[in-house]
Amino acid sequence: MPRSIWSGAISFGLVTVPIHVVGATEDHSIRFHRYHLADQGRIRTRKVCELEDREVRSDEIGKGYELTSTQVVPITDEDLRELPLPTAKAIEIVAFVPLASVDPIRIGDGYYLQPDGQVAAKPYKLLRQALARSAKVAVARYAWSGRERLGLLRVRGEAIVLHAMRWPDEIRDPSSLTPPPVEVSEDEIDGALALMDTMTREDLEGDEFRDAYTEAVAELIEAKREHREPEAAPEPEERPGQVLDLMAALQESVSKAKESRGEDDHAEVRELPGRMKKAAAKKTPAAKTSKAAAKEPAGKKPAAKKTAAKKAAARGPRNA
Repeated sequence: MPRSIWSGAISFGLVTVPIHVVGATEDHSIRFHRYHLADQGRIRTRKVCELEDREVRSDEIGKGYELTSTQVVPITDEDLRELPLPTAKAIEIVAFVPLASVDPIRIGDGYYLQPDGQVAAKPYKLLRQALARSAKVAVARYAWSGRERLGLLRVRGEAIVLHAMRWPDEIRDPSSLTPPPVEVSEDEIDGALALMDTMTREDLEGDEFRDAYTEAVAELIEAKREHREPEAAPEPEERPGQVLDLMAALQESVSKAKESRGEDDHAEVRELPGRMKKAAAKKTPAAKTSKAAAKEPAGKKPAAKKTAAKKAAARGPRNA
């Protein structure tokens, strides 16, 4: 059972739900220590006072705000706990919005909200069911670690999840990253959509969503522990250089995506979308002529030749 990170209450109008906040995710990354190469002694970071030039204990360390290089305003944890904020001990819901209206870049880490005792069970379930039935999320304010934050509450299974959110002014303007003006044709968009269709999945299960890097690091550590060579890395797939023909690249990507899914139907892969067919027909008028000729019944002459024959018969035979 994960430990409680924070205790307080959800404030929902006049309804109060006592809760504990617990971590919703786990970090399975393999972590390394720094050590001395000569004797494998641990290298640690020591906390040293710059003025006294000595290492200090944790109980000698406080925090403060530096006004100038020589003046610091000390701030204690008690000072922060006693701030005159309604969100200091509560997650205060301020609005309900559709999830689609929230830019994903503003959504951060997730935490489970656990009801605190029997008294919280009913209001907790009421809020969870109301959120689930409305298909909306709640936006709330709360104060953690010395600052007020914005949060998003949503339903996951039988639990309510709190996601930390970034304030609007914390999101950088991406306009400076916009590429130079360029034209994208409808045919290219259709090709990209066709590729998206072949790569569409119903879930995120499978080898493609496995943490292969962590597994490889674990295998490397085990191999070194057993004094053997780790498994050889697979040869990387050859990739073409600069793509000059975007449509050809899209078509080839569709083909590879279908092959990887066991759909070995090359005729269907090479079928052009509707707009692409029209563009190809415009570029090849000879093909139009051949198609029109193919529609004429067998043994039937074109209309122009029939008219010329009738005129010649009306004039009669020519004089030698």
